[in-house]
Amino acid sequence: MQTDSFFQWLGNLLGEVLRAVVAGAKFLFGGLGAAIGDFSTGLSQAMGMDPSIFNFALVVLGVLFLYAAVKAAMRRSILSALIWLLLAVLVLGSLIG
Repeated sequence: MQTDSFFQWLGNLLGEVLRAVVAGAKFLFGGLGAAIGDFSTGLSQAMGMDPSIFNFALVVLGVLFLYAAVKAAMRRSILSALIWLLLAVLVLGSLIG
């Protein structure tokens, strides 16, 4: 009879620990989902685009092109910087509606 109460106590302890871990993770990551949703909504409204995953991929590609243009300009490669900047404008300009 004593072993039943020990294992019951152990099961309750393990259940409470798991519940605390899950509640902590939910608290930590619960706000993260809302923050990502608000960010994507704000970005799509500011740019005047539809909030789809394809459009966000194009935004990332355009920002990478801008980064490449700045890097090329810092290396004093003006022609390459202009080409990267033109590509960035083409990609990001197609999203703005």
